[in-house]
Amino acid sequence: MNFFRTMLLLAALTALFMAIGFLIGGQTGMLIAFLIAGGMNIFAYWNSDKMVLAQQGAEEVDERTAPELYSIVRQLAANANLPMPKVYIIHTDQPNAFATGRNPQNAAVAASAGLLRIMSKEEVAGVLAHELAHIKNRDTLIMTIAATIAGAISMLANFGMFFGGNRDNNGGGIISTLLSVIVAPLAAAVIQMAISRSREYVADKDGGEICQRPLWLASALQKIEQAAHQIPNQQAERNPASAQLYIINPLSGQGMDNLFSTHPNTANRVAALVEQARQMGDTQEPTAAHMSPVPGFEDGAVGSGPWQQRPRSGRRPFQVGPWNRSS
Repeated sequence: MNFFRTMLLLAALTALFMAIGFLIGGQTGMLIAFLIAGGMNIFAYWNSDKMVLAQQGAEEVDERTAPELYSIVRQLAANANLPMPKVYIIHTDQPNAFATGRNPQNAAVAASAGLLRIMSKEEVAGVLAHELAHIKNRDTLIMTIAATIAGAISMLANFGMFFGGNRDNNGGGIISTLLSVIVAPLAAAVIQMAISRSREYVADKDGGEICQRPLWLASALQKIEQAAHQIPNQQAERNPASAQLYIINPLSGQGMDNLFSTHPNTANRVAALVEQARQMGDTQEPTAAHMSPVPGFEDGAVGSGPWQQRPRSGRRPFQVGPWNRSS
């Protein structure tokens, strides 16, 4: 049902794009808009992961350069019955993570160096389980296409402001142009945000099942929420359409849990995870011993380590701690 509702929202985005084309150029404009929307969907399907990872400055790591991080992703992927995704580290102090890719066979997970520095091993596992849930539910493709079309709607609306309504668009004139410039982009943003809000609750629940400890994710969300407001993410600020891919909104000025928020309110997400943990019989909070920073990231800025230098060959391993510790 959630997938069906999401596809309806994507269809609405495409319809909005075509409606703006009609307001600007009549039936010809609508046809052109339809062709553009189709082309964007095809392009996003094949290239969304590469675009997002490049925009965020992510660096791919492997079992040699980040053995502990790679190990936990592999373990969680096995729990979720997923192929092993590619693993990336984002060079930012802000703790955050996202997943991308058109399907589980062509997927990637990316964790920030800031996340690995301030989170415990269990909390990082909870975050990565959440991202793998997005891959399993194929949210990554849906959200990338939604972001692409919504961005194009705003671009097309701005184009209409310069050229005005077409004389063949049934008398739209200046009113049609104003609608295309103001109302349509707002409606597209609302639809895009609605997709993001619904998918996060589902990914939280599925992520809790994948890592089998929902409280790990609940604890991580609280830490990320607090730090994300204090530490800027310059890559995300330059490409705001990617904000919805992150586990917590990486942009400044996040609002409350309402129709105009790209992510649900963190307190609501934590409450749902706590209830899920109760139903699973897991009421044990992470112990103080589990809550220490990951080795290699305890002190100093993210840029102080070898991961920031991005050497092309002979790279030293990322020091991200023993992930497979039993609890």
